[in-house]
Amino acid sequence: MEKIWLREYPPGVPAEIDLSEFASIKDILEKSCLRFADLPAYSNMGVSLRYRDIDRLSRDFGAYLQGLGLSKGERVALMMPNILQYPVALFGVLRAGLIAVNVNPLYTPRELEHQLKDSGASAIVILENFARTLQEVMDQTAVKTVITTQLGDLFPFPKRPLINFVVKRIKKLVPDWSLPGAVPFRQVLSAGAARPLADVPLNHDDIAFLQYTGGTTGVSKGAMLTHGNMVANLQQASAWLSPFSRPAEDTIITALPLYHIFSLTANCLTFMKVGGHNILITNPRDMPGFVKELGKIRFTIITGVNTLFNGLLHTPGFDRLDFSALKISLGGGMAVQRAVAERWKNVTGTPLIEAYGLTETSPAACINPLTINEYNGSIGLPIPSTELSIRDDEDRELGIGEMGEICIRGPQVMRGYWNRPEETAQIISRDGYLRTGDIGIMDERGYTRIVDRKKDLILVSGFNVYPNEIEDVVVLHPGVLEAAAVGVPDEKSGEAVKLVVVRKDPALTAEALIEHCRQHLTGYKVPRRIEFRTELPKTNVGKILRRLLRDG
Repeated sequence: MEKIWLREYPPGVPAEIDLSEFASIKDILEKSCLRFADLPAYSNMGVSLRYRDIDRLSRDFGAYLQGLGLSKGERVALMMPNILQYPVALFGVLRAGLIAVNVNPLYTPRELEHQLKDSGASAIVILENFARTLQEVMDQTAVKTVITTQLGDLFPFPKRPLINFVVKRIKKLVPDWSLPGAVPFRQVLSAGAARPLADVPLNHDDIAFLQYTGGTTGVSKGAMLTHGNMVANLQQASAWLSPFSRPAEDTIITALPLYHIFSLTANCLTFMKVGGHNILITNPRDMPGFVKELGKIRFTIITGVNTLFNGLLHTPGFDRLDFSALKISLGGGMAVQRAVAERWKNVTGTPLIEAYGLTETSPAACINPLTINEYNGSIGLPIPSTELSIRDDEDRELGIGEMGEICIRGPQVMRGYWNRPEETAQIISRDGYLRTGDIGIMDERGYTRIVDRKKDLILVSGFNVYPNEIEDVVVLHPGVLEAAAVGVPDEKSGEAVKLVVVRKDPALTAEALIEHCRQHLTGYKVPRRIEFRTELPKTNVGKILRRLLRDG
């Protein structure tokens, strides 16, 4: 398709990016740490690490990992919320030539076991609050090294012991657990400081992340994101920002979890590249506390999902904050609702700009111009060096105004799924286009609107939920004959999981099923609504017709 969208690019945004400027994320980090050494890089709960601190601490962390005998390409899992230890550990992993595997800290033992076994992770960095989950499954995995950390480990004295005491003794967030041989984070840094960090050559072909997603089915798969993929997306994002943001001038609110690809790339990495200051919000669900924190900061950029923005707008005191420095509000991960965007503009004075991407595209693929003044209902324009093609089921390209599957090609598209070549072949076409599963229409200016979803995935507050996974858990209950999970509209989360069940045991209740699900599924995957039926609609070959359940 002709790149008609280039005519809509704001002045100063290039059509193509320079992929040769950086060899790897490690290359970008080390150059940023040198260039912005004395500036704040990441802050949490009033404590800041400068770029020179990140350089030193991540060097020490990487040296320790190499000292364990971990060699290039081995996998290290990171299971932490937004705390200062996350960027230190992440960059240490990458500088040591290893592959980072991001893990949702709220995973159940079943979910954690699958990800650790599938990735083959040999080490894990975990916040102590979640160590009990690891304890339950560690013997079934290849993990040999466990590094534990407490919330305040990188805080200065006396804040560090005070915070850690409060978490352990007062809030009682750390349950009893036993992981023989676990090494405390601070001990790791001390030991690593006494060791050299060997320089591991990295190039665009080396894998940087196994970023887990559902892919084309409900089984969680690791998207292989190479250093080249990530360098490309950082170059693309910073090119889009360049007319509106000068290096070292931005303070960005990072409330979405860094283990999620949106926050990982858009916040943690992009603003590291340009010398920005990431404010890490550990618990954005505490909306009053979040708003109180925002009141202390003169922030220039905020990213989030629709539910986060909506939650802020409904929190007392948010409308009284000082937004005079705010210049960019970026929404992604799920559709931005018009009502939320319009209210955001009224309260903050800045438009809520929608972006679009997938784990498989590192993630940014389309972004609205940062010059727009009003919500336009579009996912925006393909970013530099990116092609978007609307295609039918026979893989034929469709024309302007025709409805078909959104397909993306560019240097940010993943290499494929870890150890799953057949799944990779299903989602990436022979000519290199990623089939997104989203149905859209492109207009004559190059803007694309999503109108439907080809895949059965359910999008809950920006997180992918796959019906197969829910159903596999539900049918384990002895009172269930069969079940189907679908997404239904929800004011708070965009979509919520609805479960339709045929009972084997007539006494089975919705409450019992929800409790069963909570034992095996992360909170956002647990069904919000349950409906009992005598049978499920099916095709003549027995396939459940989920669309009829959604519509009915």
